[in-house]
Amino acid sequence: MYFISSIRELQDLSPFIIIGCGGGGEKFSNFEGVEAVGFIDDNIEKQGKKFCNKIVSGDLIETMEKTNAKSVAIMLPIGAEGTALKYAVQAIDHGKNVVTSFRSLPVTQNESLIKFAESKGVVLKEISSRLDVVKKIFGVAPSTCTEILPKINYKAKAPVVFVGGTSQECGKRTTARTLGKVAKQQGLNAVVISTDEMGLEEPADVNFRAGSLSVMDVASAVMGTIKYMEETKHPDIIFVEGQSSLTERGNPHPRGLSAAILFGAKPDATVVCHRPNHPYREPRGIEYEIKAIEAAEPTKVVGISLNLRNVKDIKTSEYEAKYGLPAVDIKNGGASRLLEVIIDHIGEFKK
Repeated sequence: MYFISSIRELQDLSPFIIIGCGGGGEKFSNFEGVEAVGFIDDNIEKQGKKFCNKIVSGDLIETMEKTNAKSVAIMLPIGAEGTALKYAVQAIDHGKNVVTSFRSLPVTQNESLIKFAESKGVVLKEISSRLDVVKKIFGVAPSTCTEILPKINYKAKAPVVFVGGTSQECGKRTTARTLGKVAKQQGLNAVVISTDEMGLEEPADVNFRAGSLSVMDVASAVMGTIKYMEETKHPDIIFVEGQSSLTERGNPHPRGLSAAILFGAKPDATVVCHRPNHPYREPRGIEYEIKAIEAAEPTKVVGISLNLRNVKDIKTSEYEAKYGLPAVDIKNGGASRLLEVIIDHIGEFKK
């Protein structure tokens, strides 16, 4: 009843005033048969400028009075629910239909808004999340969109080190914590951010299970955690534990999670962990992972941390010769050397 699932339904409600001059607003205006007669954005830097060949306004009521719009489309991101509700009320009060993105204003959770629209004789609908398709295919689906965190974009003031790897269970957790411990022993105010379900061991300063979040929320969660730690602990250096791998073939499901953590960390330096002869994972290998990381994010892989559990007759020097990077046995004193390599790459710390 409240979901739009075809372009024809939008065409019947056109022309529109579109709220939100970003990717969502542009996509909506490009739908076949949809006419945009005005754009609204609260960002004063966008107001008065052209967006999709229209001048952006900050006043919805004025724009409704000046145009022939039948409807208002609210295309705002997660975190802007209050603003979305404000505009929805204004539009309905002026006899306009309202279409919204399911992410920013779940219509079915707003009974008062539904009754208000009914009293004014206007249409109130949201673009379908199409979770019904997922339910049809798998027999199960979330009841609502699982993306809930606001979009943020934060770059740490302190240098950030991302600890990635070629597979699951290859030493990322141990490497991140050991680097943090050694950094603290050397007098640095180091922070370790854990992202795994086993984030119980010290010296992790904060832990959230990244796999419990929508992948769309993970980058924001990492950036938000870094910002929080900078505001509360003022670190000299931050270590972010990665999950899984960008390239592991045997288990593709968490690869997006690994990428989201990397994107949120925005690292100044990266360490790649590897477990030779992994007994139950299928890593493509160090070279693949380095190329993937450095292609996905402007960072530099500066060293290799080896997990030599159950492995004999393998020397770190063999890896150094093969990959041209410092390689260490993290469990047997290698963290100090790896930290030295990281510091050499980063340069002097700002005090």
